[in-house]
Amino acid sequence: MLKVLIPTIMMFPVIWLASPKWLWTTAAMQSLLIAFVSLVWLNWTSEAGWTSSNTYLATDPLSAPLLVLSCWLLPLMILASQNHINPEPINRQRSYIMLLTSLQAFLIMAFGATEVILFYIMFETTLIPTLIIITRWGNQAERLNAGTYFLFYTLAGSLPLLVALLLLQQSTGTLSMLALQYSQPMQLGSWGHMIWWAGCLIAFLVKMPLYGVHLWLPKAHVEAPVAGSMVLAAVLLKLGGYGMMRMMVILDPLSKELAYPFIILALWGVIMTGSICLRQTDLKSLIAYSSVGHMGLVAGGILIQTPWGFSGAIVLMIAHGLVSSALFCLANTAYERTHSRTMVLARGLQVIFPLAAVWWFIANLANLALPPLPNLMGELMIITTLFGWSPWTILLTGLGTLITASYSLYMFLMSQRGPTPNHIVGLQPFHTREHLLVTLHLAPIILLVAKPELMWGWCY
Repeated sequence: MLKVLIPTIMMFPVIWLASPKWLWTTAAMQSLLIAFVSLVWLNWTSEAGWTSSNTYLATDPLSAPLLVLSCWLLPLMILASQNHINPEPINRQRSYIMLLTSLQAFLIMAFGATEVILFYIMFETTLIPTLIIITRWGNQAERLNAGTYFLFYTLAGSLPLLVALLLLQQSTGTLSMLALQYSQPMQLGSWGHMIWWAGCLIAFLVKMPLYGVHLWLPKAHVEAPVAGSMVLAAVLLKLGGYGMMRMMVILDPLSKELAYPFIILALWGVIMTGSICLRQTDLKSLIAYSSVGHMGLVAGGILIQTPWGFSGAIVLMIAHGLVSSALFCLANTAYERTHSRTMVLARGLQVIFPLAAVWWFIANLANLALPPLPNLMGELMIITTLFGWSPWTILLTGLGTLITASYSLYMFLMSQRGPTPNHIVGLQPFHTREHLLVTLHLAPIILLVAKPELMWGWCY
């Protein structure tokens, strides 16, 4: 764990001491080296379930893929941001890269924590850099409003979790994830216990976000700069799913009854957000709402608590993280050239940027879960689990996948096909940096088809 965490922390002096000319190159290279080193976590040798470097930080098959995803994203965020942060004064550029790096350090400690309270603290700490990135480097004047939504939704959900964790410490005597899974099942039956159950999960459901408490997400995505959107979609939403998986182990007797409304809300959200996507004119907003739909499936898979549900949830989280991040990068490259996110104003881009249209096509097919990509594997596992739990869910999940395919194709056809308007014919071509950026997103997705067991979690 420390072989990745210490180089990440050592990036801070590198960022502040590097010469202005080499700042972006140095930061991108060092973060890429850290990302390659982090791949060691996927080489699983332990039979005990956990591989620990010290008492507070450890990895297991559930956290390892998410840790690698967090490390893989930092060089991509640096590559994506270079164009629009470059004109700023050098100290602001350094501050921006430093915030992205600090976000990676906090995420490593959150996903690697063995103590639930350390996970909670890091879960909250990731708010600070994200909030600064959204409110300082966002595009429109609405960014302060979006930052407020983001902060208060997350904090309002998280405070009951803190109280619930203190009560858990009082009743079991430990908050270690290693010990909690072996503790005696708690005899839960009173109203107080039900409120405690909700307190444990609501913070994660807001973060995922569950339909109904999702209003902060489209706002935050639309106002954030590209790196903010990437890290929100790819990793921060996954904190919610990861936290739920860790907490569900100890909430068992009550979950069978109390999970019903949340599963129904999650599945209803898949259909509702898909329908909203079909009506969107704003490209970033469409991708943000599609994230809510995918996370609804993940929440449903986790709440049912079967091995297939858990495995499907983590596979879909990893696949969705890479795909939605790639879509935000592509949306940003189009925005940097046309200065508009309205899809009707920038049509027929395939004629001008044929290779970029290929990237759009692959990313959209991955988003609608084309076989044999991992997105389909995750969705199929979750849909099978839900069907086993209640055959009626096939109506909701089936309609949800149909709508997902519809809005993905709608997004591709609206932005890439059709007659090219005269006002966008003279756009500058794509840079090698941007092609590399999208390749680094889509290559892992395609490679994971060959070895999906890397992200099955501890269910097999």
